[in-house]
Amino acid sequence: MRVLITGANGLLGQKLVELLFRCGNFELLLTARQEQSVFEEPMLKYRTMDIISKREVRGVIDEFEPEVIINAAAMTNVDLCETERAQAWQSNAAGVENLVYASKLVGAKFIQLSTDYVFDGKNGPYDEYERPNPINYYGKTKLAAENIVRSSGVPFAVVRTLFLYGAGVRSRANVALRILESLVAGQPYKVADDQFSNPTLVDDVAFGILKILEMNSTGIFHIGGPKWMSKAEFALRIAKAFDFDKKLILPTKTATLKQVAARPLRSGFITLKAETSLGLKTTSIEQGMLVLKSQIQHFKEEVENE
Repeated sequence: MRVLITGANGLLGQKLVELLFRCGNFELLLTARQEQSVFEEPMLKYRTMDIISKREVRGVIDEFEPEVIINAAAMTNVDLCETERAQAWQSNAAGVENLVYASKLVGAKFIQLSTDYVFDGKNGPYDEYERPNPINYYGKTKLAAENIVRSSGVPFAVVRTLFLYGAGVRSRANVALRILESLVAGQPYKVADDQFSNPTLVDDVAFGILKILEMNSTGIFHIGGPKWMSKAEFALRIAKAFDFDKKLILPTKTATLKQVAARPLRSGFITLKAETSLGLKTTSIEQGMLVLKSQIQHFKEEVENE
């Protein structure tokens, strides 16, 4: 199966590439905006492609003729999306239009990554049948992308995920890594105790997408970790797992953090559909901390050996 992955240099993109490459059943084409791939494996073909360029998208997709396109490219900085709205729309909505149009021409299935931020966070956790109501611009762009895909006529799956943690090669820092960076420096870390979600090991999302490919599943899927908790509790779990002083974690209210974009407070996912139809069992926080430790050590050694 020929699979094109956008955003292949990002954290989720990397985990997808690693997993699908190990399977050996997929001919992969990795794409991202950067000039070079983070992977040195010569069998992993890479092309520079910015999804906001219709010309680049058409050129790459027409040449490769993928059977499936997985869109893991996005502008995910929630506060920056709020202030740089034109850029956010281009990256998260207009770029999806370009990909969907090209996928229709080659007859490819389309898998779109989305977010819990399409919900307002008043009545979470949410299942796939709840009505979206985003309260920030990032969520609005991602909901627009979902609607573009759903109305396109191409066979599709939308994978909503949330509160991802993990480590990769030169990937952007996620909440877990920012917490650890602060703890390592001995600096206190303020974190909301009134924002609830499901911390999700990024590898689990990659595995869920693999199951969607193998089972040729379509529709909307919520993939999230098994434990619903506040972000402050998650930060305390990290401090404990990595043997740091838990007093450095400072639980606080969202209102005092003065974040640019509004955050859904009672978010989170009900993942029964993914569990039953995909057979997906996500990783516990305890096991996830062990995986995170292993990943950080692995990529630290890689950097030291360069």
